[in-house]
Parts: sequence; structure tokens; C-alpha cells
Amino acid sequence: MQETTPPTLAEHLVTQHVTIPFMDRHVDIEYQWIFPERHDQPLVVFLHEGLGSVAMWKDWPLQLCQAAGCRGLVFSRYGYGSSTPRPHEETWQPEYLQVQAQEALPALLKALGLQTEKLVLFGHSDGGTIALLYAAIYPERICGIVVAAPHIFVEDITVASIMQARETYLQTDLADKLQRYHRDPDSAFWAWNDAWLNPDFRNWNIESFLPAISCPILAMQGDSDEYASLDQVYGIQRGAPQTELFVIPQCGHSPHRDQPDMVIAETAAFIHGLE
Repeated sequence: MQETTPPTLAEHLVTQHVTIPFMDRHVDIEYQWIFPERHDQPLVVFLHEGLGSVAMWKDWPLQLCQAAGCRGLVFSRYGYGSSTPRPHEETWQPEYLQVQAQEALPALLKALGLQTEKLVLFGHSDGGTIALLYAAIYPERICGIVVAAPHIFVEDITVASIMQARETYLQTDLADKLQRYHRDPDSAFWAWNDAWLNPDFRNWNIESFLPAISCPILAMQGDSDEYASLDQVYGIQRGAPQTELFVIPQCGHSPHRDQPDMVIAETAAFIHGLE
């Protein structure tokens, strides 16, 4: 029997844009559906990292949806990917992740007709934080969340690594590399970098939100995460005792890139357990 070539991301996904109200304006949000025909299967919404986008995920969301038998929604937040860029004079305040969870994500889901559907969220880094906040603010809308390398408070290691990223951006061709993933790399990079290096951000902490989360949680983090210690996921379990922890061996801050097969297996098993 002739072997078939596994489907690629491009074969299944078509980039679309939708306009949503956000803050004092309307912005265009880039998004892609994965297996939208699976109407009766769970819908996983993917929330990217602080420098992420639809393109930055590459084909990993498709691989997860294939393994878990579910649908997927991938999108680029305002300021990222081919969504509306952030004006360069606009700075993001320490509560910008809360704003994403409380305003931007609900607006996107409403625009796509998903405001009444119970979701599974998969969030990486900043996206993991947004997933936690959304599940705390809108617990009735979520049936489970998976967070990979999330942040719930600021650590010295986080600030040091973000300062190093700043130097790398200024002194290397990182901006050119990010051009592949963002319409305006400066918009994406400096919004994230300036927010985290703002002295007022050092007191940022979302631990008080965690007890409001009622759904199952899978919290995973690499044992060699260069942006945070394991105190982040341990803190999630303290605040939300239903949390299942997964410390990933030989893994840095991007579990789905460093250990993709392992993360897919754990996440698919978690999603199947929700059914």
C-alpha cells in the first residue's frame, strides 16, 4: 500500500482576518481554523508567547489536533503576526495580559460566534498567563486549560533573560528573523520587552486569580527554562489544587518546540480525559 504524505499546516489552514473592538479602536486579528469540520469535537484555542504569532507556531497546533482528534483555533494577538500592529508610540502597561484576557479574547470569540462554546485553552508563556486569567474571569466558558511555561509573577531570572533579549535584538539580526513571523517586528518586540522591563512590572502578580479557576489544569514547564523557575507551576498548583504538573526533562522555555512529541502526548491525554 502506498504511504501518504502527512498533511502540512498549509494544506489545512487558510489565514483569515476579523475586526474586533479593542480598547478605543477596532483592530484586525489574523486567525486560522484547524479541522473546523469536526463540529462535535473539543475546540482548542492556542494562545501564543510574548513574541509569537500564527506563523511562529508552525505546524505544531495541527500535530496536536491530529493526535487529540479535536478542532483548533490559532490567532495572532493585536500587535503580532499579520494582525494590526501596535503604534510605536503606544506602550503596554503592567496589566496588559489582564486586558487581553478580559477584553481582547472575549471580543475575538464573540466575533467568531464562539461566545457560548466551552473551550480548551493551550497557552504558551504569556499565552499561558492569558489562559489562566481567562479561566479565572470566565470559568463557565472553559472545560480545561493547558499552560506551558506560564508566568504568574516576576522573577529575577525572567527580567535578566528579557534584558538579554533586548541586547540581542539591538545587536544582531533578530529583527530580520522576526520579519518572517510579524508584519512589524518592532511593534511586537518592543511592546513585549518594554512592558516586562518597566519597573512597575516587578510587582505584577496574578496568584490572587488562581482560586477562581474551576476547570482542570495541566501546567507544564521545562526543567531548564531560561525565563523562569519551577516556582511558577508550583504556584499554580498551590492556588488551584486541581492542577496536574508536568516537569519536562531536557527542555527550555518552549516545551512544544523543545519536546514536541512529549508535549503532544501529555496534552492529548489531558484533552481526552476531559470528555
